[in-house]
Amino acid sequence: MSRQHHRPMTPGAGFFAEIVGGADPALVTEAADRAAVLLVRGARASDDAEVAERLLRLAEDEGIETIAEVWSGAPADSIAGCLWRLFLLRSWVHAEPVAVAREFEAGRARAQVARVVAGVADPPGPEQLKAMVDEVLRGIATSDFADVLLRAAAFARVVATGRAHLPGSDEDGVRRMLVMAEQLEAAGHLELAARLQ
Repeated sequence: MSRQHHRPMTPGAGFFAEIVGGADPALVTEAADRAAVLLVRGARASDDAEVAERLLRLAEDEGIETIAEVWSGAPADSIAGCLWRLFLLRSWVHAEPVAVAREFEAGRARAQVARVVAGVADPPGPEQLKAMVDEVLRGIATSDFADVLLRAAAFARVVATGRAHLPGSDEDGVRRMLVMAEQLEAAGHLELAARLQ
């Protein structure tokens, strides 16, 4: 049985005018970047002591999923990309503090330099790690953003090292944590370089 081929129909000029699309991805990205910059730079410029606490609770108030929608696709070296990684790290520490403490403890003897930068209480129990990650995030409003990024990077590196040395470690999970550490560290160095110019 032979089938006759037809030329595809070409929509008229009015066809595309009728389609209602979503938001322009370029505009969404630009808005996300601008919001991130304003959040970081505005928090530093504010004299309001509550800004650090509101910033800390952003993921809880808005939901990590909302933050992910806005910032997760941003480049790792952008402020938006850095904020996404910082909030993701905090959410993970608060969701799994016992596992994080175990991984940090396993890694801190093997990553001495990073341990000092991470600034975790000794011994690093679950509550101490939650307090540390909160203090790092508060630093967006109270200290230099480069320091925040470098402390978070050091923490992630210690955890990645510990995760790699624990029995039954997930190689993919180790790699992801190490990549996060490297991205935060690189962004911290970029931030330092920009400050020195």
